[in-house]
Amino acid sequence: MDFNKELERRKTFGIVSHPDAGKTTLTEKLLLFGGAIQTAGAVKSNKIKKTATSDFMEIEKQRGISVATSVMAFEYRDLKINILDTPGHQDFAEDTYRTLTAVDSVIVVIDVAKGVEKQTEKLVKVCRMRDTPIIVFINKMDRSGKDAVDLLDEVEEKLGLNVRPLSWPISMGPTFKGVYNMYEKKLNLFNAHGKQEEEETIVFEDLDHPDLEKYIGDFADELREEVEMIEGVYPEFSRQDYLDSKISPVFFGSAINNFGVKELLDCFVEIAPSPLPRETDQRIIDPTESKFSGFIFKIHANIDPRHRDRIAFLRVCSGLFERNTNYWHIRQNKKMKFSNPTSFMAEKKSILDYAFPGDIVGLYDSGNFVIGDALSEGEKLHFKGIPSFSPEQFRFVNNKNPMKAKQFNKGLQQLMDEGVAQLFIKDLNNRRIIGTVGALQFEVIQYRLEHEYGAICTYEPVSLFKACWVTSEDQVALQEFRKKRQPDMAVDSRGKLVFLASSQYILDMVQEQYPKVQFHTKSEY
Repeated sequence: MDFNKELERRKTFGIVSHPDAGKTTLTEKLLLFGGAIQTAGAVKSNKIKKTATSDFMEIEKQRGISVATSVMAFEYRDLKINILDTPGHQDFAEDTYRTLTAVDSVIVVIDVAKGVEKQTEKLVKVCRMRDTPIIVFINKMDRSGKDAVDLLDEVEEKLGLNVRPLSWPISMGPTFKGVYNMYEKKLNLFNAHGKQEEEETIVFEDLDHPDLEKYIGDFADELREEVEMIEGVYPEFSRQDYLDSKISPVFFGSAINNFGVKELLDCFVEIAPSPLPRETDQRIIDPTESKFSGFIFKIHANIDPRHRDRIAFLRVCSGLFERNTNYWHIRQNKKMKFSNPTSFMAEKKSILDYAFPGDIVGLYDSGNFVIGDALSEGEKLHFKGIPSFSPEQFRFVNNKNPMKAKQFNKGLQQLMDEGVAQLFIKDLNNRRIIGTVGALQFEVIQYRLEHEYGAICTYEPVSLFKACWVTSEDQVALQEFRKKRQPDMAVDSRGKLVFLASSQYILDMVQEQYPKVQFHTKSEY
């Protein structure tokens, strides 16, 4: 087993987009080409009963949206591909932000009719902050939408990306003929079959060849002009520029019809980076290092409701992770070993004996892990960039059935550990407040508490503007602040002190009154 060769084989990436842009459908088709599944599922369909592989939670199947990141691995062209399909809905953005810390590159999916949407802007901003290489896939070309050139201008303007088309559409909507793959110099003809067959592909080194008219008729001259314009206006594609996040390749296709997906995947496996270094508070961790290190970026309770198991998702950052080997849990300062670490195909799991940098490993967890925890062979490391953000919506949460207090408390604690939402316990009366990014999370918590833990919760409104974590180098000043503002004080699920501001005015006033106290809107400080 050659460590460096195995390292080079790994490609770990995330798929992000605004809801309904076709992200989960694209994931299904990539899995199909990788041979990981035999039939692609439908995210929303009355006729196709099979749901998407990556949407395995019951609430996802019912709502037709992704509410949790799914991890899927498959082999393609002698490479190990790890896909992380993230929630597109803004109410679950925190899960997506954390997932982006575990990937080495990203594919951004854009709906040709809707163009660049708000949630896409937020997610790409996070990628750009981390200099994550990005490929853009313009989806739903079989429907009428925005002009391709206008759409590229919009991508550059709103997302701040320098784009370079590597394929180009021949019309769109009802007259969509296919794409010309400039990366491979091939003409791919579209057939609206929606089945898992390969599209008709013709090698075209020279677009001036008269045979072009035979395949696309009156669109031939238009294609020649547009490709000439692209070659003149957009920079030449360079893999190094892509890896340095200076340029983003663009592909066009229709995921639902399985068109343009193979071209995207073939290019991706050639240009996408192998596992990249990771930053810690102590130093940069290089994947080629011999000693193992990794971090927990996601926790999922009840991934299989029949077994009530709780899985912590570990990104391997360096060295070789081995089954039944002792590793140091840095936060708890204790050694742990794992007898049944798993690899994933959404909810389907298989035990693995070892994993390399770039791999995502599922660790069965009885409550030892929280998001951001690190494991190593002994070195004290704290991986950067896995924050919890201040929530935007708040509600009191109550247990409706006192006889189910144990189930309620366990369910609430496990869901908070997942990062679904944040829990604050008030100093004054120990009342519990749930804080979320969006309203849909309250519905998910309520649903999962009832269906996974047998506990029913109710909510009450609470008027809050912001939850701020507070610290101070002057402990006397901090204790005085906590005592004077007791009605507004709480602790989070990890015991960190939090100030609950009812308005911007109150927050400004308190910051002015207590200059020795620092207020943080994210918990990674």
